[in-house]
Amino acid sequence: MLKNKFQFAGVGVSPCTVLSPMAGVTDAPFRRLCRILSGNRMGLLVSEFVSTDGTSPFVLKNRKQLHFYPEERPFGIQIFGRDPERMAYAAQVLESLRPDYIEVNAGCPVPKVAGKGGGAGLLKDLPRLAKILSEVKKAIAIPMTLKCRVGWDENSINVMETLKIAEAEGADMLTVHGRTRVQGYNGFADWNLIGEVAAAARIPVVGNGDVSSVQSALEKLEKYAISGVSIGRGALHNPWLFGEIADALEGKPARDVSAQEACGIFKIYYELMAEGCESSPFGMLGRLKQLAARLCKGFEPDSSEFRQRVLTSQSLEELFENADRFAEFAQSNGIRFNPSRLVNLNGRKENSVSFDRQFKG
Repeated sequence: MLKNKFQFAGVGVSPCTVLSPMAGVTDAPFRRLCRILSGNRMGLLVSEFVSTDGTSPFVLKNRKQLHFYPEERPFGIQIFGRDPERMAYAAQVLESLRPDYIEVNAGCPVPKVAGKGGGAGLLKDLPRLAKILSEVKKAIAIPMTLKCRVGWDENSINVMETLKIAEAEGADMLTVHGRTRVQGYNGFADWNLIGEVAAAARIPVVGNGDVSSVQSALEKLEKYAISGVSIGRGALHNPWLFGEIADALEGKPARDVSAQEACGIFKIYYELMAEGCESSPFGMLGRLKQLAARLCKGFEPDSSEFRQRVLTSQSLEELFENADRFAEFAQSNGIRFNPSRLVNLNGRKENSVSFDRQFKG
């Protein structure tokens, strides 16, 4: 039977799934959306990452990022930066918000983060990473975790060294994204390497990268010594994915999401944003389009015309009207919601030339 739960430092994770933090995506409304659609069956939730450089973590501009609801537990706050003292201070301040753990980011590939020595930039300076982990660990009483990539580039794969540092400095869990910083989100995650790290680790290791379907999650949980899987962009393509994985791990039959149900997600997401007063109408429209850009690729046959109409909607009312019209059209024309047809998270299909080139390359 496949693993379905694990623990780190007394924090229970069941099922063994994690929603990866994504800047500008995984705020409280999106996290709650995924949890609702999963039937409250998600293992861990994490905040959008919080900068510790230049801005105090408790100023008002960060409050929206840091807000979470009781039903989101166990919940972690992820921080990034390059200065050990500032990271430790931020962790100490953020602990007062009562998250279940603090996570240090050593994986963000974005130039404005990694290029300044934070995020994945720490993989070029492992002594600094060790100092950050040491200082953060001393500053807080709750568990500390680390998220990293396998290295800066293919010539500096150092994830095994990162694991040793994490264990030596008291990290309670390690999440490994199977790409280098230079790869960004191109190519494919190296799950064999993630598996090697998990097999060598004395702490729980969660694997991250290209988990886009129930099948891919189950295959990785079965093949590798990981404790769980972390899902990022796959949740934008299919916000029901956590529930589908939970069903499979519980031995329940698969349930198809209808095209009509998929179209209805926009109003649910909007209501969650409005409930928390998270954004202006314009901002909420942007978030709905962000979700639609990925989600609409899952309709089969291809429904690019509907996707375009949603993405060019000028108001919330227009977007909802377009979604309602397509739901009716889908029902009468046999259109399915089948996000698993996208075999990688860049949206390419298996029989496409670009996929073949990536696969062979």
